[in-house]
Amino acid sequence: MSNAELIKRKIAFRQEALNSARKAYLALLSGGVKSYTIDDRELTKLDLPALERTIDKLENEIAALEGELCGKKRRKAFGIVPRDW
Repeated sequence: MSNAELIKRKIAFRQEALNSARKAYLALLSGGVKSYTIDDRELTKLDLPALERTIDKLENEIAALEGELCGKKRRKAFGIVPRDW
C-alpha cells in the first residue's frame, strides 16, 4: 500500500469520526440526554467541552494529513526561552 493511499484512508476515517462528533454535539445542544441511570447502571455521554476539543483535534489532524498528502511537511513545534541578561 502506498503512502498516499494510507493517508487517504486516515483522512476518510477521521472525517467519519468528525461527522459523528458533530452529530453528537448538535444532539447535546438540542437538549439530548447527557446521562441517565437504570437500576444500578449508569450511562454518561460526552459533555460539550469534551466534544469541542474532540472536534478541534480531528479538524487539525485532517488539515495536517491533507497538507502531508499535498507534499507539505508536518509542522514542527519549538520553544523559545527568553533570557534576562
